[in-house]
Amino acid sequence: MGEHAWSYSFKLGDQSTCDVIICLRNKEGRHEAFHAHSSILKNKSKFFANKLSQPNSSTQIEIQCTESDYDHYVELVKRLYCPRDLLLDSWDSVRSVIGVLQVAVLLNCEEITESCIQYLEAVPWEDKEEEEIVKIALKLGPLAMPILARIEPVDVNATKKVFISAVRFATSTAGPCPPLFGDELKTSAQEQIDYMLGDDEGVPLITGDDEVKVEARSGLSKLCSYFKSNVSSLLLESETTYESAEKRVMQSLSDLEWMFNVLPKMDLMKDFVGNWVDISDNILVVVEDKKLDSAFWGLKVKLIEVTAKVLEAVGYGNVILPAQCRVHLLKTWLPYIRKMKALLDSMADKETEFPYKLDEDLCQSIEGAMVSLILALPSTDQADILVDWMSAEQLRYPDLSEAFEVWCYRTKSAKRRLVEGLGNVGNTTLSL
Repeated sequence: MGEHAWSYSFKLGDQSTCDVIICLRNKEGRHEAFHAHSSILKNKSKFFANKLSQPNSSTQIEIQCTESDYDHYVELVKRLYCPRDLLLDSWDSVRSVIGVLQVAVLLNCEEITESCIQYLEAVPWEDKEEEEIVKIALKLGPLAMPILARIEPVDVNATKKVFISAVRFATSTAGPCPPLFGDELKTSAQEQIDYMLGDDEGVPLITGDDEVKVEARSGLSKLCSYFKSNVSSLLLESETTYESAEKRVMQSLSDLEWMFNVLPKMDLMKDFVGNWVDISDNILVVVEDKKLDSAFWGLKVKLIEVTAKVLEAVGYGNVILPAQCRVHLLKTWLPYIRKMKALLDSMADKETEFPYKLDEDLCQSIEGAMVSLILALPSTDQADILVDWMSAEQLRYPDLSEAFEVWCYRTKSAKRRLVEGLGNVGNTTLSL
């Protein structure tokens, strides 16, 4: 009689045809007896086949279960009577199959084990379930390869291709997605890049690759050009379209800020700073235009926030630039930040609900970065910047008095060293 015929000719619990009783027990006192058939048990389980083939074997087989796996044993016994072609479709939850799989392995039920693996390989898992599945799969050996295949490490080339595609999408300025979903998908791509760049042994293989760096630089260049273009277009907007225009510009600036956070993990921070310095003049020409005097406050504040990060990177030596570039960076942004700080404070004093104000921690951070940046410049450039600072009406912010004090001290020290040096030279000449 074939397997399919057994399943329909015998029914679990049919006392009129059964010749074996399976007794499940646990220490908590649960007990259940199943009237079964030796022909099915032998065919479906090597454990039962071994028990029933022993001399003077009993017609009653007892199995001790724990409280946690008791229900899984019950489920497995019932599945012994399910035809092979219907077994896979009989499963209804990952949690249940995980439990039955462990029991099936213990009772050496190959058909049920294979069905459980097929099911787990094909359905979605939750994070907690995945951890448990992996633990079980590792114990099963080659049999569980279909399960492990979906979570095994990908080779470097495949990882690189996915990463490059993600960077390309995350830095796109006109994505292929419908407008309703483009921003969400782009944000998702950026989040996944952040995750892939997290602490992991495999990351250096990706981030150190020349192709990846080329794509990142290309993406940065696109975002900078797009942002510059969006800012330039603000002068063409009417007041009725200011809100949508600012939203567009703020999104492109947000993408750039994301790049600022990503690039250090790829040793490309210098590229961001260089691009920011290059577009700074054009950006400030627009946002300081009289037409925009009382508009785009959010953008003006955000520009300072991003610039603060650039100033910190340069001021504290994380990015090394020639003195000429550092001077240009300071002279470009110092007047703007000084003016905006005073203007925003004034607006906040007049309007209690005015939402745009520079955070105190941000202001202190900018001040510290500027002082550090100034003190690393040639003394003549320091003097020029300090003169401009002391000549301005708004002397209160940023407070560069520390840089001024150091400059004065260094100037006197330099004069003294020069005099001492000339004296030493003269003495040397006389002794000769």
